[in-house]
Amino acid sequence: MIVVTLGTIPYPFNRALLWIDKLLKEGLITEPIFIQYGMSDISILASHADITAASTVTSEELLALVDKARLVISHAGQGSTQMLAARGASFILLPRLKRYKEHIDDHQLGFAKSVESFGVRYCLSLVELHESLLNPPPPSPRQLFEGPKLSKYLLEHYPATDRTSLNYQQ
Repeated sequence: MIVVTLGTIPYPFNRALLWIDKLLKEGLITEPIFIQYGMSDISILASHADITAASTVTSEELLALVDKARLVISHAGQGSTQMLAARGASFILLPRLKRYKEHIDDHQLGFAKSVESFGVRYCLSLVELHESLLNPPPPSPRQLFEGPKLSKYLLEHYPATDRTSLNYQQ
């Protein structure tokens, strides 16, 4: 099974779904697919029988799907990437790009480029995705990089009085 997770931000990622449709029509993908599509328009994939789709899923559901997947195709969100690595998943990142109105900026591309040195593969074109499906990456190393989550770092480094003055709640 292939799992596709596009995130839940309020911007569609229809380019990714167009690519999945083309790969299905070419016969490159012949196995069941689960797609978490967020705000994207899934209608282009309605004619494909082996697709299950949901706008959102719980964290537990996503983890269970990732654990069953042969391959995960994911937007290049930092949280999703860390989770996929932690699960030891074989995955490919598709960065959302500003020029297609998939996000407000190209931070996902910058992030994807930064984790490439850890063996994480990302694709910017249908040709690259096609090649990655023919030669999927090995399972991830379980941890891409060490460091605290931003929320933990802020809680540890800023006293409660500073957070209170900024109207932050713990």
